[in-house]
Amino acid sequence: MRFDSITRISLDNLRPLLSLFSADLAIDLGTVNTRVYARDKGIVVNEPSAVALDNRTGEVQAVGKEAKEMLGRTPGNLRVVKPMKDGVIADFKVTEKMLNYFIQKAHQRRTLVHPRIVISVPSEITQVEKRAVTDAAYRAKAAEVHLVEQAMMAAIGAGLPVTEPGGNMVVDIGGGTTDVAVISLSGIVYSRSLRIAGNHMDEAIMNHLKRKHNLLIGERTAEQIKIEIGSAYTLDRPLTMEVKGRGLIEGMPKMITVGDSEIREALSECISSIVSAIRVALERTPPELSADISDRGIVLVGGGALLKNLDKRIREETGLPVCIADDPLCCVVLGTAKILPDFKFLRRISIVSTGKQMGPQMLTKIGTQRVRCRITRSEIATRSEIATAAGTQPHLPVRTIADRLRGLFLLGLVLNLPYRWRRETPPDR
Repeated sequence: MRFDSITRISLDNLRPLLSLFSADLAIDLGTVNTRVYARDKGIVVNEPSAVALDNRTGEVQAVGKEAKEMLGRTPGNLRVVKPMKDGVIADFKVTEKMLNYFIQKAHQRRTLVHPRIVISVPSEITQVEKRAVTDAAYRAKAAEVHLVEQAMMAAIGAGLPVTEPGGNMVVDIGGGTTDVAVISLSGIVYSRSLRIAGNHMDEAIMNHLKRKHNLLIGERTAEQIKIEIGSAYTLDRPLTMEVKGRGLIEGMPKMITVGDSEIREALSECISSIVSAIRVALERTPPELSADISDRGIVLVGGGALLKNLDKRIREETGLPVCIADDPLCCVVLGTAKILPDFKFLRRISIVSTGKQMGPQMLTKIGTQRVRCRITRSEIATRSEIATAAGTQPHLPVRTIADRLRGLFLLGLVLNLPYRWRRETPPDR
């Protein structure tokens, strides 16, 4: 048994105790921005999900706003990584470093920080993607990890009566995914996660200018165009904007002027996909809940909800009242924060809940495969039965091995004491 394994086990045993000295955190782990809410403190972190790394050493040079400012402007020895893509983890190690930085920042960089964490994730992510999020949080020194669905948290943050027997429809348009959900009685009746959102709108603008004007622009410029003159429906007053980039033909800096109608045409495909997902959700909603939605309408949250006249476009397509939440950017993290004090309700709605009851890390050998997994104590017998049925012997948990080694060490000390006492006692003269 290596010393580092024993040290890791000891720290894992201390995590529940250390969590008493750490504030509970609600984290909106978004593709574009990450927001952290600390209990009794409010939103303490609201920064871009970006990390600047040194290519030679792999060390973190900047995280958050500083890293985003470097995007597209780095020298050869630096690179800016966005570890989240389409609402899920794309780079596990970078996500771990980013989470660790944000958690330490939320606690003013105190040592021995092991908080309980609630993380919101898209509705239709796979078990592997869920496991990646929980593992990244544990490696960032979390004591407990709970995963909740973004659509439910967005509805709670927007102030919708999700606990009542009535239909509530929420559309969360983020940077990587668009979540459409119908909620009633603290549960999701129907949900769909569409991997078309703000980032795909930026790409559509970049491709349009490249194809029509032979102009290359970066992600920051495309996002600025979307914010300033992007729209989903005809504006009351036309808008124009000067766009600077590099010409494809000349290879020199170039500046053009684009209007809102041209950008609206570039965004039409993404907007149509979102509207189509909303229509499908309405078609699959039970009739009683459809009646409630026709009265209460559709609530838009997320950064994509701020696109000009998007509510008018959805109202025109569906014929239902549409409104934008008061704080659409922070609805998800605020909704997650509201359930932090009520862990009984949290465990009821969470899709993954792990914490003190988690057992040690085990290595189970079934056939020729070796699967490393974190399991509960109640699952140890089940794993043993599976291994026995497969004709193999399950490996002992690390904690069991450590206990046996510790017992053998103590037994050796006890048996060796009389011998050492006789050897060290001077003979009588």
